[in-house]
Amino acid sequence: MKLRELIQNMPYLLDTRGDLDTEIATITDRSREKVDRGLFFCIPGTRFDAHDFAPEAVANGCVALVVERYLELPVPQVRVSTGRGAVARIAAAFYGYPADGMKLVGVTGTKGKTTTTYLLKAVCEHAGYRCGLVGTTGNLIGDRRIASSLTTPDPIELQKCLRMMADEGVQIVIMEVSAHAIDQLRLDGMTFEVGCYTNLSQDHLDYFHTMDNYLEAKRAFFTRGMVRNAAINADEETSARVMEGLTIPHITYGIAQQADLFARDIEITENGVTFVTRLQGLNTIAINLKLTGMFNVYNALAAASCAMILGIPERDIELGLEGVEGVPGRIEMLPTGTPYKVILDYSHVPEALKNILLTVREFARGRVIALFGCGGDRDQGKRPIMGEIGGELADFCILTSDNPRSEDPMKILSMIEEGIKPTGKPYIVIENRREAIRYALSMGRDGDIIVLAGKGHETYQEIMGVKRPFDEKVVVQELLEEMNATTHTTEG
Repeated sequence: MKLRELIQNMPYLLDTRGDLDTEIATITDRSREKVDRGLFFCIPGTRFDAHDFAPEAVANGCVALVVERYLELPVPQVRVSTGRGAVARIAAAFYGYPADGMKLVGVTGTKGKTTTTYLLKAVCEHAGYRCGLVGTTGNLIGDRRIASSLTTPDPIELQKCLRMMADEGVQIVIMEVSAHAIDQLRLDGMTFEVGCYTNLSQDHLDYFHTMDNYLEAKRAFFTRGMVRNAAINADEETSARVMEGLTIPHITYGIAQQADLFARDIEITENGVTFVTRLQGLNTIAINLKLTGMFNVYNALAAASCAMILGIPERDIELGLEGVEGVPGRIEMLPTGTPYKVILDYSHVPEALKNILLTVREFARGRVIALFGCGGDRDQGKRPIMGEIGGELADFCILTSDNPRSEDPMKILSMIEEGIKPTGKPYIVIENRREAIRYALSMGRDGDIIVLAGKGHETYQEIMGVKRPFDEKVVVQELLEEMNATTHTTEG
């Protein structure tokens, strides 16, 4: 494809230098990548400016550049007002605008994105649609998994993935939309048939600095012309801000507040939750969800709202929701064969930890034991808050490493301790996460519930910038086998 074809519909174009008939065979934002006739995007970042790596990119096969300032390099250059927006638009053009032939649904919010997308995918598939999913646990085409490193992938990876989906006959793509993706224009130029807003709680303040900035990033998804219809959580206090001046058609869902779609007669057990839901003026639908917790009622309502906007029949909504057995790393009961239960959950922010602990308290016959930490190089303000929540809602806490990244793990743990100490609840600090899990399993008694919080679906631990294999499902199984072998040896 010629360079001029890639930029002809791009709104951020300022001017150009060099031959626009240059043939482009690859697009990339990685200067070290060996490519054939590549177009390299020079995007200024918070830590590095890719303009500085353009010579390396040219040496590795790039024959043209997208820049925000011209460089003294002997290749055609396209100067744009914003590199981030340009990469999204050019990536879409390079892959033939794959999203245009599919309906897109975007779910944004601090919590609930992953579960809501899985529930909606199940509903749409029950209605006979071929679906794709883009999100935290990876990308799916039907049941086939495609690995991804970000909640919302970078534009090149995203458009490549959408191209694969389009080529395989996908009709509906359900996508987790992160605040970072909105702020960094990763979805620029795309139009979503439905956008869903779930909630807002403290997270990512290392990037957004204030909750107000974080909210405005989420709100922009609905106000920049990217979304045709919206589904919004009526019980979320920040939803009023999201709906301020909203000009697109929208419906609300909720439990406590007046909402278009609401749930009643909710019963929660360790095996799931039952409720009835009704859209104002329409039939009542009885739902027997296999996922437990009040927050999963909200996730189901969010999915049902989006499905109704898409025109999915009520029966498919009911059967689709009820068919979901579980979501990776989301209140996932591990098959331990022990008299105590072990639950894996991705709860890595204060509100999510609160929700999971409140939920298990409702059906715990014994103690609630919470094992958690906080990520390094991220919002430090949530660390004492997490400690306080653990101390208030668990009977015993085990503080351990999450993904310390480049930070000193003990510094992170000491900040969590600041919040747990005033609660007076017993706790222990075991920095090594594997050993912390061993300790939790060793103290488990009949009726106890051990919550392993923070890692969820992740299969690695990032320590000093290195990702090391760490799948908690595997770790738990290995530890139980070691403990059983030790017990048998001792008894023998």
